[in-house]
Amino acid sequence: MARSEMEWLKHLIKCHDKEIRELKRLDEYYEGEQPLSYMAPELIQELDERVRQVVIEWPRLVVDSVEERLDVEGFRFGSQAEADAELWRIWQANDMDEQSQQAHVDALVMKRSYAIVGTNDDDEKTPIITVESPLEVYAERDPRTRQIAAGVKRWCEEEEQKKTDFATLYLPNSTIWYVKRDGEWVEDPDNPRDDHDLGEVLVEPIVNRPRLKRMGVSELKPILPISDAACKIATDMMVSAEFHAIPRRYAIGVGPEDFEDEQGRPVSALKRIAGRIWAIAKNKKDDGVELGQFPEANLSNFHETLKLLAMVVASLAGLPSRFLGHATDNPASADAIRSDESRLVKRSERKQRSFGGSWERVMRLVLLVRNGEVPAEAMSLETLWRDASTPTVAQKADAAVKLHAAKIIPLRQTREDLGYTAVQIDRMEDEDRRVAEDAFQRVMAGDLAALTGPKPPPEPQPADLQPVGVTGDAAAGG
Repeated sequence: MARSEMEWLKHLIKCHDKEIRELKRLDEYYEGEQPLSYMAPELIQELDERVRQVVIEWPRLVVDSVEERLDVEGFRFGSQAEADAELWRIWQANDMDEQSQQAHVDALVMKRSYAIVGTNDDDEKTPIITVESPLEVYAERDPRTRQIAAGVKRWCEEEEQKKTDFATLYLPNSTIWYVKRDGEWVEDPDNPRDDHDLGEVLVEPIVNRPRLKRMGVSELKPILPISDAACKIATDMMVSAEFHAIPRRYAIGVGPEDFEDEQGRPVSALKRIAGRIWAIAKNKKDDGVELGQFPEANLSNFHETLKLLAMVVASLAGLPSRFLGHATDNPASADAIRSDESRLVKRSERKQRSFGGSWERVMRLVLLVRNGEVPAEAMSLETLWRDASTPTVAQKADAAVKLHAAKIIPLRQTREDLGYTAVQIDRMEDEDRRVAEDAFQRVMAGDLAALTGPKPPPEPQPADLQPVGVTGDAAAGG
């Protein structure tokens, strides 16, 4: 049954509200702001402000280790040998170098992020692309076509201590802006609706780990329980360091009334000195005072537990052991480094394939908004990514040169494999053409040596050879 515009708006907002709590929780873990788990409320109250939570930010490490290998370098039509300069110009004009990284981080953390395409009133040839957080945007797919059926963006503006809720509804043929008045959504009179009749919802989700029945899974899902345990162990270690790692002293024959501050006011030794001195009141039989010290505690059990948890995280996330610090030995060779990173590289390449499809659909929406239609060749659009592995410069150069020398790949592809940008490659090709034209002019002028390169320096003649250390006059017999 077809929904009306208002029914779509309320339905999407209701679905979005169900996810907000979980999305905020995932975001807190990435930012290291999650609450402490496994600690009794009574203990937290007893410790008060003296011991704070120790946060080990493994969730951020897991996400950033993958995101750092996801760099878009261009787009290429299937019929072209080179990256398309116009699509790359639009990408750069929208600062998508930076925004795409933010989209990848949010998708890895909160299951998905979104890109929205719109018209540009200042430049019709350059549509606007914005990256949006899943905390503000929600989209629903058509169960039959798997295409986006509708989307909504929500935000709140505060002015003069008054909050106003806004929403934008994205439908296949229109974009409508709403504002909340007296608890009801009404069309925003300051933003007239845009009936573009393009037949496409101008919202594209960038989904992490897409599944048939799930619109994305957070990369942090298997890591969160281990992260909670690690933060608990690290916090306990600090509590133990506060009360046990430093030698604790005791005093027999001393009561609380014997502890005073500078003004003579009584001070609770157990509270003010954090329990490092245990005081026992005077004995009726023996009024003497006895002082002593307990041996300090060893914290190695905490270290071993944290090391074990780090190994679990490394196995779940496909990270090399050295990333988490529990393996400090230097790798034996470059091959050992590549082998250690093989799972991480493969995981990053899978992300490139998934995210690449989303960016290709975004660029098709760009062409649709600009031209009113999507050209047939855009259906074979390809996203170009930087190599997700970490080979050395020498290894990359050696492999690329050998492939080019064997005429397996052309020179431009060789330069792309070496990591040069499209602008740098264009400058190189301009220089190649200049050198070739200069050589042609020299040949036309009669300098046939220009065909084989610069002339070698002349060989020294016998008359020019002199014994070492002998001056010209001596060599002449003077």
